[in-house]
Amino acid sequence: MKNILLAVLGMSPQVLTETLYALHHQCRPVHEIHVITTRSGRDKVFTDLLPPQEGRYHRFLEEYGIDSTSIRFDHEHVHAVTDRQGAPIDDILTEEHNEIFLRCCLETSFTLTRDPDTAVFFSIAGGRKTMSACLMVAAQLYGRPQDRVFHVLVTPDFESCRSFFYPTRHSSRIELRTPDGVPYFMDTKHARVILVPVPIVSIRGLVPTGLLVEPKDPATLMASISREEQPELIIDVPAAKVSYRGRELDMDPSHIALYASFALLKQRCPKGDASCSGCTDCYIDLNENTSENSVHSFGTQVADLYARVQRRRNREYEETHSGRGITRIDISNFKSYKSRIKDRLLGAFGDYALDELVITSNRRRGSTRYGIPMARDRIRVIL
Repeated sequence: MKNILLAVLGMSPQVLTETLYALHHQCRPVHEIHVITTRSGRDKVFTDLLPPQEGRYHRFLEEYGIDSTSIRFDHEHVHAVTDRQGAPIDDILTEEHNEIFLRCCLETSFTLTRDPDTAVFFSIAGGRKTMSACLMVAAQLYGRPQDRVFHVLVTPDFESCRSFFYPTRHSSRIELRTPDGVPYFMDTKHARVILVPVPIVSIRGLVPTGLLVEPKDPATLMASISREEQPELIIDVPAAKVSYRGRELDMDPSHIALYASFALLKQRCPKGDASCSGCTDCYIDLNENTSENSVHSFGTQVADLYARVQRRRNREYEETHSGRGITRIDISNFKSYKSRIKDRLLGAFGDYALDELVITSNRRRGSTRYGIPMARDRIRVIL
């Protein structure tokens, strides 16, 4: 079995050598190492760990008699997350940065757990707490029975010392400081590093195999294990909220007004088939050149629902920039709203939203008609 160490690191790269030390003393050999970090963390790994002669990683291997060729670890194994423009991120400081970091953890974990003849050791001791949390989520989503999550505990005297990387075999005194800043010296061979296993509550075994052919977002994977065979879509117009498969999504007034109007079209379809599976008779053509009364009624419905949400929020009904568009809905502005609603639904409910929830199009008799594909007996609209 090939053991792979996957670690998140921040500005304390010694977490990696501490983890390697603890694994070595538990007779858990590591054959490959991958690090997920930021630009600043990557630079610290390059300067502190990987220089061939003085790098603490190479010194650790030499001191403990570990063949450097037995472990695949070099600059290519250090993954610095990048923003949407491809520039490395210096630190995880915003919600967007955290989403990008989580995506990197998911993609890397998915890739490393594809081979059944490997075991992945997830090290969550490094980096900011949010970075550790992201790797823990990845381990819970993709972890297998042979995989493990580890944290390391270091003797308090050495824990915050930047010059301590692992307990040495031979005597090596380093300078430490008390909380008041008073210097004192201790021998690193007396330091203790404890490897703490963290239980994994893995859902991988419950996920349909079709969702394990490429990385997926947490919402999709969590929704896939729901045992509810016919989940209900609840659209709460006054609260501007959508609920599906045990998750909730808050929506803008304009978005909830438009989305609920499509749901009401489906519910009010005169056809008798309650399930309406595969039927698109309730879909509507919003082409600006059409003169059908149904289009006018649809626009009035959207405007009425938008006003209802605004009143619920104790706001005067005004035609703001957002309101002007939604109260005069036509094909010229509809596609923009449709795209934004799709992004919100996918973000909250994952790929399941593509099959049932998003507003879709259907070509029929030379025109394009729009509607929600979910069967109407599973849709509940609260007005």
